[in-house]
Amino acid sequence: MKILMINLMPLTGSGSGVYVENMSRALVRQGHEVCVIFIDNLPFEDNGYPFKCHPIYFTADDGTKPNVDAEVLPFNFPCLTTHPRSVFNFRDLSKEQEAQYCDAFRKAIAQEVEEFQPDLIHSGHIWLTSAVAAEFNIPLVITCHGTDIQGFVATDRFHEYCNKAARAAGSIICISDKNAAEVRENFPDDAEKAITMPNGYDSHVFYPEENNRAEVLAEFGIEKEYKHLVSFAGKFAHFKGIDILLRAAAQYEDEDTATVLAGDGQLFDEMTALREKLGLKNVYFIHNQPHEKLRKLYNVAEVSLAPSRNEPFGLVVIEANACGTPVIGTNDGGIAGILTDKTGILIDPEDPDALAREVKAVLSGEKTFDRNTCAEYTKQTFSQDSLILKTIDLYNSLI
Repeated sequence: MKILMINLMPLTGSGSGVYVENMSRALVRQGHEVCVIFIDNLPFEDNGYPFKCHPIYFTADDGTKPNVDAEVLPFNFPCLTTHPRSVFNFRDLSKEQEAQYCDAFRKAIAQEVEEFQPDLIHSGHIWLTSAVAAEFNIPLVITCHGTDIQGFVATDRFHEYCNKAARAAGSIICISDKNAAEVRENFPDDAEKAITMPNGYDSHVFYPEENNRAEVLAEFGIEKEYKHLVSFAGKFAHFKGIDILLRAAAQYEDEDTATVLAGDGQLFDEMTALREKLGLKNVYFIHNQPHEKLRKLYNVAEVSLAPSRNEPFGLVVIEANACGTPVIGTNDGGIAGILTDKTGILIDPEDPDALAREVKAVLSGEKTFDRNTCAEYTKQTFSQDSLILKTIDLYNSLI
Protein backbone atom coordinates (compact mmCIF):
# COMPACT_ATOMS: atom_id res chain seq x y z
CA MET A 1 0.00 0.00 0.00
CA LYS A 2 1.14 3.56 -0.72
CA ILE A 3 0.15 6.20 1.85
CA LEU A 4 0.55 9.95 1.38
CA MET A 5 0.87 11.66 4.78
CA ILE A 6 0.18 15.40 5.08
CA ASN A 7 1.11 17.50 8.11
CA LEU A 8 0.76 21.26 8.61
CA MET A 9 3.75 21.39 10.99
CA PRO A 10 7.44 20.47 10.67
CA LEU A 11 8.48 16.93 11.52
CA THR A 12 10.36 18.27 14.56
CA GLY A 13 9.16 20.57 17.33
CA SER A 14 5.50 19.56 17.20
CA GLY A 15 3.44 16.67 18.51
CA SER A 16 1.75 16.16 15.16
CA GLY A 17 5.16 15.96 13.48
CA VAL A 18 6.26 13.24 15.88
CA TYR A 19 2.94 11.47 15.30
CA VAL A 20 3.45 11.47 11.53
CA GLU A 21 7.05 10.31 11.77
CA ASN A 22 6.22 7.50 14.21
CA MET A 23 3.32 6.27 12.09
CA SER A 24 5.33 6.49 8.87
CA ARG A 25 8.24 4.52 10.28
CA ALA A 26 5.85 1.87 11.61
CA LEU A 27 4.10 1.60 8.25
CA VAL A 28 7.41 1.13 6.48
CA ARG A 29 8.36 -1.61 8.95
CA GLN A 30 5.11 -3.33 7.93
CA GLY A 31 6.16 -3.25 4.28
CA HIS A 32 4.20 -0.21 3.07
CA GLU A 33 5.47 2.84 1.18
CA VAL A 34 5.02 6.32 2.61
CA CYS A 35 5.49 9.86 1.35
CA VAL A 36 5.19 12.75 3.81
CA ILE A 37 4.31 16.34 2.87
CA PHE A 38 5.13 18.79 5.65
CA ILE A 39 6.28 22.36 6.14
CA ASP A 40 9.57 23.92 7.21
CA ASN A 41 11.35 27.26 7.34
CA LEU A 42 14.85 25.76 7.46
CA PRO A 43 16.58 23.69 4.78
CA PHE A 44 15.29 20.17 5.37
CA GLU A 45 17.96 17.62 6.25
CA ASP A 46 17.04 14.04 5.44
CA ASN A 47 18.61 12.20 8.35
CA GLY A 48 17.93 8.77 6.96
CA TYR A 49 14.14 8.84 6.99
CA PRO A 50 12.86 5.55 5.53
CA PHE A 51 10.09 7.36 3.65
CA LYS A 52 9.90 10.00 0.94
CA CYS A 53 9.95 13.57 2.25
CA HIS A 54 8.35 16.54 0.50
CA PRO A 55 8.86 19.83 2.40
CA ILE A 56 6.93 23.02 1.65
CA TYR A 57 9.11 26.00 2.53
CA PHE A 58 8.24 29.23 4.35
CA THR A 59 10.16 32.36 5.36
CA ALA A 60 11.26 32.71 8.99
CA ASP A 61 10.02 35.56 11.19
CA ASP A 62 13.28 37.48 10.72
CA GLY A 63 12.88 37.36 6.94
CA THR A 64 15.42 34.61 6.42
CA LYS A 65 14.55 32.35 3.53
CA PRO A 66 15.86 28.77 3.53
CA ASN A 67 18.58 28.34 0.93
CA VAL A 68 16.84 25.67 -1.13
CA ASP A 69 16.16 24.97 -4.77
CA ALA A 70 12.41 25.23 -4.33
CA GLU A 71 9.64 27.79 -3.99
CA VAL A 72 9.62 29.60 -0.63
CA LEU A 73 6.43 31.24 0.58
CA PRO A 74 7.05 34.89 1.64
CA PHE A 75 5.70 34.47 5.20
CA ASN A 76 6.24 32.13 8.13
CA PHE A 77 4.20 28.98 8.50
CA PRO A 78 0.95 29.54 10.42
CA CYS A 79 0.14 27.57 13.58
CA LEU A 80 -2.96 26.57 15.48
CA THR A 81 -1.12 27.28 18.74
CA THR A 82 2.60 28.00 18.44
CA HIS A 83 5.78 26.27 17.31
CA PRO A 84 9.36 26.90 18.49
CA ARG A 85 10.03 28.40 15.04
CA SER A 86 6.77 30.26 14.47
CA VAL A 87 4.17 32.14 16.51
CA PHE A 88 2.25 33.22 13.40
CA ASN A 89 -1.38 32.13 13.80
CA PHE A 90 -3.78 31.02 11.07
CA ARG A 91 -6.23 33.76 12.06
CA ASP A 92 -3.55 36.33 11.14
CA LEU A 93 -3.26 35.13 7.54
CA SER A 94 -4.27 37.68 4.95
CA LYS A 95 -6.61 36.43 2.25
CA GLU A 96 -3.71 36.47 -0.19
CA GLN A 97 -1.54 34.44 2.19
CA GLU A 98 -4.39 32.01 2.79
CA ALA A 99 -4.66 31.43 -0.97
CA GLN A 100 -0.89 31.03 -1.32
CA TYR A 101 -0.84 28.55 1.56
CA CYS A 102 -3.58 26.37 0.10
CA ASP A 103 -2.10 26.56 -3.38
CA ALA A 104 1.32 25.42 -2.11
CA PHE A 105 -0.24 22.31 -0.58
CA ARG A 106 -2.38 21.81 -3.70
CA LYS A 107 0.73 21.78 -5.89
CA ALA A 108 2.63 19.46 -3.54
CA ILE A 109 -0.25 16.97 -3.33
CA ALA A 110 -0.80 17.07 -7.09
CA GLN A 111 2.89 16.35 -7.65
CA GLU A 112 2.88 13.35 -5.33
CA VAL A 113 -0.42 12.04 -6.70
CA GLU A 114 1.29 11.94 -10.08
CA GLU A 115 4.72 10.72 -8.96
CA PHE A 116 4.06 8.65 -5.82
CA GLN A 117 0.54 7.49 -6.84
CA PRO A 118 -0.86 6.95 -3.33
CA ASP A 119 -3.65 4.51 -2.59
CA LEU A 120 -4.78 6.67 0.35
CA ILE A 121 -4.16 10.09 1.86
CA HIS A 122 -3.81 10.44 5.64
CA SER A 123 -3.95 14.11 6.60
CA GLY A 124 -3.33 15.68 9.97
CA HIS A 125 -5.95 18.07 11.42
CA ILE A 126 -9.50 18.86 10.28
CA TRP A 127 -8.21 22.03 8.70
CA LEU A 128 -7.17 23.77 5.49
CA THR A 129 -4.67 21.13 4.36
CA SER A 130 -7.22 18.34 4.71
CA ALA A 131 -9.74 20.36 2.71
CA VAL A 132 -7.20 20.69 -0.08
CA ALA A 133 -6.48 16.95 0.09
CA ALA A 134 -10.23 16.32 -0.30
CA GLU A 135 -10.05 17.76 -3.84
CA PHE A 136 -8.15 14.76 -5.21
CA ASN A 137 -10.84 12.07 -4.99
CA ILE A 138 -8.52 9.65 -3.18
CA PRO A 139 -9.63 7.81 -0.01
CA LEU A 140 -8.97 10.21 2.87
CA VAL A 141 -8.32 9.63 6.56
CA ILE A 142 -7.94 12.62 8.88
CA THR A 143 -6.41 12.64 12.35
CA CYS A 144 -7.91 15.24 14.67
CA HIS A 145 -5.21 16.45 17.06
CA GLY A 146 -7.42 18.66 19.23
CA THR A 147 -5.80 21.97 18.35
CA ASP A 148 -7.87 21.97 15.16
CA ILE A 149 -11.03 21.78 17.24
CA GLN A 150 -9.74 24.67 19.34
CA GLY A 151 -9.21 26.67 16.15
CA PHE A 152 -12.64 25.71 14.81
CA VAL A 153 -14.33 26.91 18.00
CA ALA A 154 -12.26 30.10 18.22
CA THR A 155 -13.26 31.47 14.79
CA ASP A 156 -15.72 30.65 12.05
CA ARG A 157 -13.36 31.96 9.38
CA PHE A 158 -12.19 28.47 8.40
CA HIS A 159 -15.42 26.55 8.95
CA GLU A 160 -15.95 26.06 5.23
CA TYR A 161 -12.58 24.30 4.94
CA CYS A 162 -13.16 22.18 8.04
CA ASN A 163 -16.63 21.07 7.01
CA LYS A 164 -15.38 20.22 3.53
CA ALA A 165 -12.60 18.08 5.03
CA ALA A 166 -14.92 16.27 7.45
CA ARG A 167 -17.43 15.51 4.67
CA ALA A 168 -14.72 14.03 2.44
CA ALA A 169 -13.05 11.90 5.10
CA GLY A 170 -13.76 8.20 5.16
CA SER A 171 -12.76 8.18 8.81
CA ILE A 172 -11.63 10.70 11.43
CA ILE A 173 -9.09 9.32 13.88
CA CYS A 174 -9.36 10.95 17.31
CA ILE A 175 -6.47 10.70 19.74
CA SER A 176 -8.63 10.47 22.88
CA ASP A 177 -12.25 9.90 23.88
CA LYS A 178 -12.57 13.57 24.78
CA ASN A 179 -11.19 14.48 21.37
CA ALA A 180 -13.77 12.18 19.73
CA ALA A 181 -16.63 13.77 21.69
CA GLU A 182 -15.50 17.21 20.51
CA VAL A 183 -15.46 16.05 16.89
CA ARG A 184 -18.99 14.64 17.18
CA GLU A 185 -20.20 17.86 18.80
CA ASN A 186 -18.70 20.18 16.19
CA PHE A 187 -19.26 17.99 13.10
CA PRO A 188 -22.60 16.31 13.84
CA ASP A 189 -23.24 15.35 10.21
CA ASP A 190 -20.02 13.30 10.24
CA ALA A 191 -20.16 12.12 13.85
CA GLU A 192 -20.18 8.44 12.90
CA LYS A 193 -16.76 8.82 11.28
CA ALA A 194 -15.03 9.66 14.60
CA ILE A 195 -13.10 6.75 16.10
CA THR A 196 -10.65 6.80 19.01
CA MET A 197 -7.16 5.52 18.25
CA PRO A 198 -4.49 6.76 20.71
CA ASN A 199 -1.14 8.04 19.61
CA GLY A 200 1.67 5.54 19.62
CA TYR A 201 5.29 6.06 20.54
CA ASP A 202 8.39 4.66 18.83
CA SER A 203 9.60 1.81 21.04
CA HIS A 204 12.80 1.73 19.00
CA VAL A 205 13.65 5.19 20.39
CA PHE A 206 12.17 5.31 23.91
CA TYR A 207 13.04 2.43 26.24
CA PRO A 208 14.76 1.79 29.58
CA GLU A 209 18.53 1.97 29.61
CA GLU A 210 21.31 2.43 32.15
CA ASN A 211 22.80 5.93 32.23
CA ASN A 212 24.95 7.86 34.65
CA ARG A 213 22.95 10.87 35.83
CA ALA A 214 25.96 13.17 36.25
CA GLU A 215 27.19 12.31 32.75
CA VAL A 216 23.79 12.91 31.20
CA LEU A 217 23.41 16.26 32.95
CA ALA A 218 26.89 17.22 31.83
CA GLU A 219 25.77 16.67 28.23
CA PHE A 220 23.26 19.48 28.83
CA GLY A 221 25.91 21.73 30.40
CA ILE A 222 24.82 20.99 34.00
CA GLU A 223 27.95 20.21 35.98
CA LYS A 224 26.49 20.01 39.46
CA GLU A 225 25.55 16.57 40.81
CA TYR A 226 22.06 16.04 42.22
CA LYS A 227 20.44 13.37 44.35
CA HIS A 228 17.02 13.92 42.74
CA LEU A 229 15.99 14.84 39.18
CA VAL A 230 12.61 15.99 37.82
CA SER A 231 12.06 16.32 34.06
CA PHE A 232 9.70 18.04 31.63
CA ALA A 233 9.53 18.03 27.82
CA GLY A 234 7.22 20.12 25.65
CA LYS A 235 6.68 23.41 23.87
CA PHE A 236 6.76 26.58 25.94
CA ALA A 237 3.11 27.45 25.37
CA HIS A 238 0.42 28.57 27.80
CA PHE A 239 -1.59 25.34 27.70
CA LYS A 240 1.45 23.32 28.79
CA GLY A 241 1.30 24.87 32.28
CA ILE A 242 5.02 25.53 32.66
CA ASP A 243 4.23 28.45 34.97
CA ILE A 244 2.38 25.98 37.23
CA LEU A 245 5.43 23.71 37.19
CA LEU A 246 7.76 26.56 38.20
CA ARG A 247 5.48 27.62 41.05
CA ALA A 248 5.46 24.01 42.23
CA ALA A 249 9.25 23.87 41.96
CA ALA A 250 9.43 26.86 44.29
CA GLN A 251 7.91 24.55 46.91
CA TYR A 252 9.78 21.29 46.31
CA GLU A 253 13.17 22.56 45.16
CA ASP A 254 16.22 22.15 47.39
CA GLU A 255 19.97 21.85 46.83
CA ASP A 256 19.65 18.13 46.14
CA THR A 257 16.88 18.40 43.55
CA ALA A 258 17.21 19.57 39.94
CA THR A 259 14.37 20.23 37.51
CA VAL A 260 15.29 20.06 33.82
CA LEU A 261 12.93 21.37 31.14
CA ALA A 262 13.47 20.50 27.47
CA GLY A 263 11.68 22.62 24.90
CA ASP A 264 11.33 25.99 23.21
CA GLY A 265 8.49 28.26 22.23
CA GLN A 266 6.76 31.60 22.49
CA LEU A 267 6.90 31.74 26.31
CA PHE A 268 10.55 30.77 26.71
CA ASP A 269 11.71 34.26 27.75
CA GLU A 270 8.66 34.76 29.97
CA MET A 271 9.29 31.46 31.76
CA THR A 272 12.97 32.33 32.15
CA ALA A 273 11.93 35.59 33.83
CA LEU A 274 9.49 33.72 36.08
CA ARG A 275 12.24 31.33 37.12
CA GLU A 276 14.37 34.28 38.16
CA LYS A 277 11.46 35.99 39.93
CA LEU A 278 10.77 32.84 41.97
CA GLY A 279 14.45 32.55 42.90
CA LEU A 280 14.81 29.04 41.50
CA LYS A 281 18.46 28.01 41.54
CA ASN A 282 18.21 24.42 40.34
CA VAL A 283 15.80 24.71 37.41
CA TYR A 284 17.43 24.35 33.99
CA PHE A 285 16.04 25.13 30.53
CA ILE A 286 17.88 23.04 27.92
CA HIS A 287 15.88 23.96 24.77
CA ASN A 288 14.66 21.39 22.24
CA GLN A 289 16.53 18.11 22.31
CA PRO A 290 16.66 15.16 19.89
CA HIS A 291 14.81 12.04 20.97
CA GLU A 292 18.00 10.18 21.81
CA LYS A 293 18.88 12.80 24.41
CA LEU A 294 15.33 12.96 25.74
CA ARG A 295 15.52 9.19 26.28
CA LYS A 296 18.61 9.68 28.41
CA LEU A 297 16.94 12.49 30.38
CA TYR A 298 13.86 10.39 31.12
CA ASN A 299 15.97 7.43 32.18
CA VAL A 300 17.89 9.40 34.80
CA ALA A 301 14.84 11.31 36.07
CA GLU A 302 12.84 9.99 39.02
CA VAL A 303 9.64 11.62 37.80
CA SER A 304 8.47 13.61 34.79
CA LEU A 305 5.81 16.34 34.89
CA ALA A 306 2.95 17.18 32.53
CA PRO A 307 1.00 20.04 34.20
CA SER A 308 -1.00 20.92 31.07
CA ARG A 309 -4.10 23.04 31.34
CA ASN A 310 -5.74 21.08 28.53
CA GLU A 311 -3.67 18.44 26.75
CA PRO A 312 -5.29 16.90 23.64
CA PHE A 313 -3.22 13.75 24.12
CA GLY A 314 0.22 13.93 25.76
CA LEU A 315 2.73 11.92 23.75
CA VAL A 316 5.59 13.01 26.01
CA VAL A 317 3.79 11.27 28.88
CA ILE A 318 3.96 7.97 27.03
CA GLU A 319 7.58 8.52 25.99
CA ALA A 320 8.61 9.11 29.61
CA ASN A 321 6.62 6.09 30.80
CA ALA A 322 8.26 3.98 28.09
CA CYS A 323 11.60 4.72 29.73
CA GLY A 324 10.17 3.57 33.07
CA THR A 325 9.71 7.09 34.42
CA PRO A 326 6.45 7.78 36.29
CA VAL A 327 4.59 10.95 35.33
CA ILE A 328 2.55 13.42 37.33
CA GLY A 329 -0.01 14.86 34.94
CA THR A 330 -3.31 16.68 34.88
CA ASN A 331 -6.66 14.96 34.60
CA ASP A 332 -8.14 17.30 31.95
CA GLY A 333 -7.71 15.99 28.41
CA GLY A 334 -5.81 13.06 26.98
CA ILE A 335 -3.43 12.48 29.89
CA ALA A 336 -6.27 11.08 32.00
CA GLY A 337 -6.65 8.28 29.46
CA ILE A 338 -2.94 7.42 29.59
CA LEU A 339 -1.80 7.33 33.20
CA THR A 340 -2.69 4.46 35.53
CA ASP A 341 -1.64 3.71 39.08
CA LYS A 342 1.25 1.75 37.51
CA THR A 343 2.57 4.69 35.52
CA GLY A 344 1.83 7.91 37.39
CA ILE A 345 -0.38 10.28 39.32
CA LEU A 346 -3.24 12.52 38.17
CA ILE A 347 -3.87 15.97 39.66
CA ASP A 348 -6.19 18.85 38.83
CA PRO A 349 -4.94 21.58 36.46
CA GLU A 350 -3.94 24.97 37.83
CA ASP A 351 -2.81 23.49 41.16
CA PRO A 352 0.90 24.05 41.88
CA ASP A 353 0.38 23.02 45.52
CA ALA A 354 -0.87 19.57 44.51
CA LEU A 355 1.91 19.20 41.96
CA ALA A 356 4.56 20.07 44.54
CA ARG A 357 3.01 17.72 47.08
CA GLU A 358 3.06 14.78 44.67
CA VAL A 359 6.62 15.49 43.52
CA LYS A 360 7.73 15.44 47.16
CA ALA A 361 5.88 12.15 47.70
CA VAL A 362 7.71 10.50 44.80
CA LEU A 363 11.15 11.90 45.61
CA SER A 364 10.85 10.95 49.28
CA GLY A 365 9.79 7.40 48.47
CA GLU A 366 6.37 7.86 50.04
CA LYS A 367 4.91 6.91 46.65
CA THR A 368 6.81 4.36 44.58
CA PHE A 369 6.59 2.95 41.07
CA ASP A 370 8.24 -0.10 39.55
CA ARG A 371 10.08 1.26 36.52
CA ASN A 372 10.13 -2.09 34.71
CA THR A 373 6.38 -2.51 35.15
CA CYS A 374 5.81 1.05 33.96
CA ALA A 375 7.89 0.51 30.81
CA GLU A 376 6.41 -2.90 29.99
CA TYR A 377 2.80 -1.71 30.42
CA THR A 378 3.49 1.26 28.14
CA LYS A 379 5.11 -0.88 25.46
CA GLN A 380 2.20 -3.32 25.43
CA THR A 381 -0.41 -0.56 25.37
CA PHE A 382 1.03 2.28 23.29
CA SER A 383 3.81 0.93 21.07
CA GLN A 384 3.27 2.27 17.56
CA ASP A 385 4.24 -1.10 16.08
CA SER A 386 1.18 -2.60 17.78
CA LEU A 387 -1.23 0.26 17.17
CA ILE A 388 -0.31 0.59 13.48
CA LEU A 389 -1.99 -2.74 12.72
CA LYS A 390 -5.38 -1.21 13.57
CA THR A 391 -4.57 1.76 11.37
CA ILE A 392 -3.70 -0.51 8.45
CA ASP A 393 -7.01 -2.36 8.90
CA LEU A 394 -8.76 1.02 8.75
CA TYR A 395 -6.90 1.95 5.56
CA ASN A 396 -7.84 -1.34 3.92
CA SER A 397 -11.50 -0.81 4.77
CA LEU A 398 -11.50 2.47 2.83
CA ILE A 399 -9.58 1.47 -0.29
